[in-house]
Amino acid sequence: MTFGDGTRVVHTGPSGPGSSLGVPSPVAASTYRLGGPDTYGRPHNASWRALEEALGSLDGGECVLFPSGMAAISCLLRTVLSTGDRLVLPSDGYFLTRQLAASYEVVEVPTAGPYPSFDGVRLVLLESPSNPGLDVCDIAALAEAAHAAGALVAVDNTTATPLGQRPLELGADVVVASDTKAVAGHSDVVLGHVTVRDPELAARLRDERTLTGAIPGPFEAWLAHRGLGTLDLRLARQAANANALYDALQGKVAGLRWPGASADPAHLLAAKQMRRFNGVLTFELPSVAAVDAFLAASELVAAATSFGGLHSSLDRRAQWGDPVPEGLCRFSAGCEDTADLVADVLCALSHALGLD
Repeated sequence: MTFGDGTRVVHTGPSGPGSSLGVPSPVAASTYRLGGPDTYGRPHNASWRALEEALGSLDGGECVLFPSGMAAISCLLRTVLSTGDRLVLPSDGYFLTRQLAASYEVVEVPTAGPYPSFDGVRLVLLESPSNPGLDVCDIAALAEAAHAAGALVAVDNTTATPLGQRPLELGADVVVASDTKAVAGHSDVVLGHVTVRDPELAARLRDERTLTGAIPGPFEAWLAHRGLGTLDLRLARQAANANALYDALQGKVAGLRWPGASADPAHLLAAKQMRRFNGVLTFELPSVAAVDAFLAASELVAAATSFGGLHSSLDRRAQWGDPVPEGLCRFSAGCEDTADLVADVLCALSHALGLD
C-alpha cells in the first residue's frame, strides 16, 4: 500500500507501519561486543541507522547522517572534489557554503540563473528555494545539462524539506540538508544529512565520516527522529500561517517573497517541482532600527537565526554576512494560531514603522 506524508513520517524507521510505537531508544555506548552489527561508536550506531533509514525513505535514496548541515556539506565536498576542481554554487544561497568552498575553483550563479555551460565542472550545488532570498531554479533541467557535461548535481533541500521536494526524483544525484531546521522541528538539536542515489557514494561518505570523526550524537539523532513524526502536521500549519502572513503583508513591506503565493515570481516553477510549501518567507524593513522595533513589539516572534521550528522567528540576515539589504528579514512562520500570529505581526509592524 502507498501511504501519504502523515503516515510515512509517523511510521518511519526500521520497523515500518504498525509494528511498534515510538522510535528506537538512543544508543550512547562508545564500544560494543565484537561480532554484532556495531563494534565502535564512531562508525556505527543504531540510532543513526534508524533516522538514516527514515530520511532515506523520504528522500528516495541512501542517507548518511552528520552532526550539522555544514558537516554534511563539508563531507560531500571533500568526498567528491579535489583541490582545483570546478564547483558551481548559488551566489544567493547559504553564505557559509561559499566560504567553505574557497579552496576550489568556484563559479557563483544566482539561483534563478542564467547558468553558464557546465563544461569542466565537477559538482553543481543548487539551493532551491534559496536561503534567504527564496528564489527557485529548475532542478530537472539543470540536472540534465550538468549530467550531459559529466558533472554531479547536489541540492540543498533544507528550505523545502523532504516532504516539500524530492530532488533525487527530479534528476539530482545528491540531497543535502540541515535537519536542525524543519526535520527536528523543535529548535533543540543540531544535525544534518546527505542522501544519495549511488550506494558506492554513500559508502565513501560513511568512510569519510568515520575517518574525520564528524559523527552525530545518538541522542541528537533520537531527538530528530522523534521530531520527524510531526513534520507533516507542522508543515501544514506553518504553510497556512505563511500564506496568511503573505496576504496580510502585501503592500506594507518591500521585497515580500513566498514561493507558495501565486503572485510570487518563483511560484510557477516552484509549484511544478515542489510537492508542498513551507513556512519561510522574506521581506524588507527600512532599517536595522525598524527590525529591532518590530521584535521588541512582537509578543510571538523571537529573534533567532534558525528556521522551521514550532515557534515563529525572525532573522535579520545581513548581520551574519549575507550580501543582502540591512533590513532584509527571513521570517519563519511557526505553529501558532493563524489569527493570533497575523494580528501580532501586523501590530509589531505598525509599531516598527511608526504608524501606531
